[in-house]
Amino acid sequence: MTTTLEALQQKVIAFRDERDWEQFHQPKDLALGLQVEAAELAELFLWKTRDECAEALDDKGFRARVEEELADVQIFLLYMAEVTGLSIPEAVMNKLEANGRKYPVEKARGSARKYTEFE
Repeated sequence: MTTTLEALQQKVIAFRDERDWEQFHQPKDLALGLQVEAAELAELFLWKTRDECAEALDDKGFRARVEEELADVQIFLLYMAEVTGLSIPEAVMNKLEANGRKYPVEKARGSARKYTEFE
């Protein structure tokens, strides 16, 4: 299934509006909700080695839990974008451009160092 981010955002907002939840969607609350959902995603992988993560992802039940948490994170991102009037695609493109300047390929390739540590 292919869905554009814009179409997905429209569906999410329609879902919210049908339930009259916009009144609860202040930027602070959405940011906190996003943090909670991201933590729930992280918790699924907490204390697992790389091999244990790979093995867990082979399990249908575990994958379903990861899928649910990924969806929750994305839904909160879409809510936040709508409430703030920001465009996720535009924000990502701007960030990639900025990161490209901070992390030029010739200095960053294969390195986990922060840009401030480059010579």
